[in-house]
Amino acid sequence: MINDLINISQEAGQLIKEKFGKNLEIEFKTNEMNLVTEADKASEKLITEFIRKKYPSHGVLAEEGSEFNISAKYLWVVDPLDGTTNFAHGLPIFSVSIGLQKNGQTIAGVVYDINQNIIYAAELGSGAIANDKKIKVSTNSNLGHSMLVTGFPYDVKDNPNKSFERFIAMIKSSRAVRRLGSAAIDFCYVAKGVFDGFWEVHLHPWDICAGKLIVEEASGSVTDFGGKQIDIYSKRILCSNGNIHESMIQKLNEV
Repeated sequence: MINDLINISQEAGQLIKEKFGKNLEIEFKTNEMNLVTEADKASEKLITEFIRKKYPSHGVLAEEGSEFNISAKYLWVVDPLDGTTNFAHGLPIFSVSIGLQKNGQTIAGVVYDINQNIIYAAELGSGAIANDKKIKVSTNSNLGHSMLVTGFPYDVKDNPNKSFERFIAMIKSSRAVRRLGSAAIDFCYVAKGVFDGFWEVHLHPWDICAGKLIVEEASGSVTDFGGKQIDIYSKRILCSNGNIHESMIQKLNEV
């Protein structure tokens, strides 16, 4: 099924790319920071219709409301356009993310970095790739030499989980902190060794599912802020190359 994940993510990515930079209808979901465009909806429709046709017994959990048969043996967890705010503002950093679970365990994941034309993919126990080339996390073990990445949730104005204080603490403790606006790409850039670590709160299953597996299959670590194992429904996400994981936990919890 990994080839199907790759192919449908590329099809959805092409659809999104064709709409990029055009005048699109934009709607608001929970607040003025949480956008959805017709590209999000069209991408999700394309992906879910493919799943319904080829895998009618499978379930789907997707960001824009396509949810059915979620207790099925196989569950597709879909973010049809991760980085909608970037997309809507003309910033070319956004992706399609699809994870596949079997009995609650993620067995495959694909993130398509659309504008870089890179497919990140992983199968459980088989390693991670970027366009068919094996990838691994960085070997850096010094937090002070690290380049990190993070994101803020849509309710950031309420400062959930002391987001601002943790952001300041990590800036002071690392070489640099970036914000790209696509959690799926953040995971993949940790997996490829571009970033040494990533943390964020209030993510959703479709933000986490594929990226978590890709990092783990690239020999990275993904836990909560206390170092405990997480699932796709966890709300405090920390991922790293493994070497700086304990240092990141320490800094996040000093706040």
